[in-house]
Amino acid sequence: MELIYSDNFDKDWSNWNVEFEKPETSSLKIIYGKLDVSTSIGATIWFKNQLSGNIMITYDVIVVEDGCTFDRVSDMNAFWMATDPSVPNAIKRDGKFASYDNLNLYYAGVGGHYNTYSRFRKYKGIDDKSILKEYSDKEHLLVGNKLYSVKIIVNKGHIQYFLNGELYWDFQDEKPYEKGFFGFRTSKSHQQFDNFKVFRLK
Repeated sequence: MELIYSDNFDKDWSNWNVEFEKPETSSLKIIYGKLDVSTSIGATIWFKNQLSGNIMITYDVIVVEDGCTFDRVSDMNAFWMATDPSVPNAIKRDGKFASYDNLNLYYAGVGGHYNTYSRFRKYKGIDDKSILKEYSDKEHLLVGNKLYSVKIIVNKGHIQYFLNGELYWDFQDEKPYEKGFFGFRTSKSHQQFDNFKVFRLK
């Protein structure tokens, strides 16, 4: 394995593009070496570098529950290998969840809909975002203020998503996405991200 990108959010968030559905009531800050995202509704924070090939993405995240306005324990989500079929080397949307429906990507939604389910989807660029697997049991939902370590693997069409070492989703894709952008995705919540890394797999 070779480390190709890393961001510990010690100084700024210059490696990222933010899409807030309502920027006037949302914020992106660096607080004590963490990327702090507080959003009144939909938000995607895209890593600027497009990724390709066989990779592993890792990062830490906390869903903050501290009594503030948007401290809702819900929607610890991610997009990866995301591309816009009409503009292959860029993605620009408005932060609304539905605005991403025509992209190609993989999506993990942990603790969605007020922390009632966790879902894995593949978006197919034509408003097709079929659910490949879903959980609704408590063990696969979110706990506020808990540190979660996420690991996402894309390896020769084999897609895996791990949370704190537990394999949530394991999918062998016959028509895999081999390049695209990664994004933190959430809606009406307060989350903090740290220790983002991307590795090239041998």
